[in-house]
Amino acid sequence: MDIELKKKLARNWFKILQDMICYEIEKLEGKAKFKSNNWKKNKKKDEGGGEYRILENGKIFEKVGVNFSEVYGNFSEKFKKRIPGTKKDSKFWASGISIVMHMQNPHVPAMHFNTRYIHTSYGWFGGGIDVTPCFNEKKFKNWFHKELRKTCDRHNKKFYKKYKKQCDEYFYLPHRNETRGIGGIFFDYKKENWEKDFNFVRDVGLTFKKLFRDIILNKNKKIWTKKQKEIQYIKRGRYIEFNLLYDRGTKFGLQTGGNTNAILMSLPPIAKWK
Repeated sequence: MDIELKKKLARNWFKILQDMICYEIEKLEGKAKFKSNNWKKNKKKDEGGGEYRILENGKIFEKVGVNFSEVYGNFSEKFKKRIPGTKKDSKFWASGISIVMHMQNPHVPAMHFNTRYIHTSYGWFGGGIDVTPCFNEKKFKNWFHKELRKTCDRHNKKFYKKYKKQCDEYFYLPHRNETRGIGGIFFDYKKENWEKDFNFVRDVGLTFKKLFRDIILNKNKKIWTKKQKEIQYIKRGRYIEFNLLYDRGTKFGLQTGGNTNAILMSLPPIAKWK
């Protein structure tokens, strides 16, 4: 398949998924609506850009960001050493969708999803789904991972074990000696077969669309206390630490001329340290 067609198909899917997810969120919220912001990577020449949408202070979502981007250009000499396929040429193209949800109700976990397609001298997919509950609920954890396993198994019986392990290793705070949440799936540099990989990436996106809705409908009616809200604020502090210290997407965006507001939309509106 032609490289430009691959880029177009991936880019179009990420944009469609952004619209689909935002529609579901606004339907759950009722009155609260997204504020949309378009941005360009470079104001002097065409290097792409994106659109970030943020909804704040809703009845369900304290803050949720749904970001789409399509950027291209050349990596800096320093940064290209970290990216595969740039030894002979620093050119790159990247598109993706990134979503972070911070909830009003501490019983509803923070949720994160992203998928992306990056092309240098060759292309690959990456992404995943993970959740960060405030409270340890074995029943919920088992259900969540069972749903992810079902999605993975539709494509390859080996995917779930592999991508769960990669998620546990990736979302880990070494300075705290703890994981960020209860894990999920995480994959990167996925380039076995483009059409099969793309089908998997789309399925992961549709799985997240179903999962976040099911989680909210199941947990949002639970009564919460001021003490539980304080626990949520502390948990958010850990979330911030990971995103600013270790997250690849944050570093990639900031070091390739991405929009700062879009990149940092993952940060919660209120957090505390103790």
